[in-house]
Amino acid sequence: MKNLKILVLGALMMLAIILIYDYIKDYRTEQENLIAQTELIEKEVRNVSKLIVTEVNYGKVYTYENSKSYGWDFFASKKKALVVSNAKAQVIYDLKNLEYSIDSERKEIVFSKLPDAIININPNLNFYQLDNGILNTFEAKDFNSMKQKISKDIERQIRNSDILKNADDRLLLELTRIFVLSNSLGWTVVYNGKSIENATEITDFLD
Repeated sequence: MKNLKILVLGALMMLAIILIYDYIKDYRTEQENLIAQTELIEKEVRNVSKLIVTEVNYGKVYTYENSKSYGWDFFASKKKALVVSNAKAQVIYDLKNLEYSIDSERKEIVFSKLPDAIININPNLNFYQLDNGILNTFEAKDFNSMKQKISKDIERQIRNSDILKNADDRLLLELTRIFVLSNSLGWTVVYNGKSIENATEITDFLD
């Protein structure tokens, strides 16, 4: 009888050891998988942390005029120029400025701030029919003024066109890649305190 109790006790201890071993093994496997998932998601975010550039060229002819009056408007001196602008315009998202955090315990990737779109305009100006006034000649500030005015005109055209939308679409495509990977691993993407349930809700990022 005593030997039977010892045998039963030994079997129970062996079973307990096996169960503890299996629990530790499963826990370690789960933790290793979680670490691997976290590293994979971080790598994916780093992969999209780059410049997204939408580029377009603008060509246009401008007329520049400037008059100066002397002697209470009895005499005016006018200068004018014909300016041909070939400008390269870029809409840039720098995803290195993407603010996010990864919560491995909750299996969440939390976006707190998206980078703003940057509009870069580089007009290449060619001057024709550069006519100086008698007392009103072209100076460096005139060329700077023309460049600023042309840049503002191009920016206005960009904001009234589909270029910004195309840049937004490219940004959303990169963010969707992160969502698809996270979702496939059972993770949740969160933005502004809201869980993103499907890829179409990524558009909320730009609201």
